[in-house]
Amino acid sequence: MRSMFAKIFLWLLVATLLTTGAMIVASVFTLTARERNSPFAIITEMQLRLARHAYESGGAAELKASMERALEGSGMKWRLLDARGIDLATGEDRSALLERVKRRRLLPPLEGRYLVLDRPDKSGDYWFLLLIPRRRWSVLLFRRQFLLVIGIAFLLCYPLARHLTAPVRQLQRAVERFGAGELDTRIATDRADELGRLARTFNQMADRIQRLRAAERRLLQDISHELRSPLARLSVAAELARTNEHRESALNQIEKESERMNQLVGELLSVTRAEGDPGSLKLERTDLSEIAASVVADGNVEAEARDCSIEINAPGAVVVNGDAELLRRAVDNVVRNAVRHAPPGSKIEVSLERAASTAVLSVRDFGPGVPAEALPRLFDPFYRVEADRSRERGGAGLGLSIARRAVELHRGSIKARNASPGLRVELELPVAEPHSV
Repeated sequence: MRSMFAKIFLWLLVATLLTTGAMIVASVFTLTARERNSPFAIITEMQLRLARHAYESGGAAELKASMERALEGSGMKWRLLDARGIDLATGEDRSALLERVKRRRLLPPLEGRYLVLDRPDKSGDYWFLLLIPRRRWSVLLFRRQFLLVIGIAFLLCYPLARHLTAPVRQLQRAVERFGAGELDTRIATDRADELGRLARTFNQMADRIQRLRAAERRLLQDISHELRSPLARLSVAAELARTNEHRESALNQIEKESERMNQLVGELLSVTRAEGDPGSLKLERTDLSEIAASVVADGNVEAEARDCSIEINAPGAVVVNGDAELLRRAVDNVVRNAVRHAPPGSKIEVSLERAASTAVLSVRDFGPGVPAEALPRLFDPFYRVEADRSRERGGAGLGLSIARRAVELHRGSIKARNASPGLRVELELPVAEPHSV
């Protein structure tokens, strides 16, 4: 049986039938219990008193007449025995039956086609036995109402099984379509139970995979675009280098484009390394203010070439646990991005502050800023704000992406916002414990 629906349906149905059977057995124990508050105990107690009174007042004859009137038309028989098991109405020895009655634990004993219910007298002088035909006993316990219960159970179990398995079948069809390449497949559900959460988890997974696939396609397109331009210029420069007239300028162009491609490949390798095994990071106590000062010193050369300057405000040492080289790459990329977009004659402000448990490094330029809709994508690989993907400002669009991944690997965060004028990028990292290694 491979169908989940069939398994759940049969399980619920069998469980209901077993429960009904258990109720029947429990009712048997209740009806035949010797405790004085059980239904048949009350009946046999009354019959015992009636039979004893009739026997003691009128002997065997009065006993027979009284009990025949009491049980007329019921189909049941009776026995009034003394302590030795002698039938007081007929004088027959029924000691063997009395012994079986005394030894019984749960279910009543049988006497031919009759079930025997018993009730001893408090004095121990009498035992009253009520013999019920088994056909009446079965009618009493297995009534038509039980068939109605079974029918209701069937009608309830069937829709319940469908209710439980329908989302699973829906999820199966969605997974099949998604696996066939329909990445926009989603499951519409408003259930609040585990199956509803499973469907919403699938939708989140599908969204993530669809975005990753789209990013992968964009990444391949961007890489091909980034490599096509320098390769084309290298081809032209190589052609010019074959002539003596343009050899020097062509060689310079080849060197420039080769360096640009080398930088692009280096940045790609940095992204791959950052997205690799986080356990491979060389975590050590690192002064973030020293990294910032070193980056600013190196960046000032490029800033002066653009007629800009970089100012740093780092009052004291701020120690973090991290990979010094990866953190330096992150800070360097943010600073160089600010230099690249700073207008001539402006300055770039770098500041480092320490809060209770975090260090915040802020880099601000006074350039044109970024459109609000572009801020969430500013840290995506190869993303540039310029619609025409102009390279006149330089860069391959990987710097901020590398910075984000580096900061996230150190359990930090990075964000950008317009400073009006300019753009402010903030790196937030957890500071090291005073005696951490």
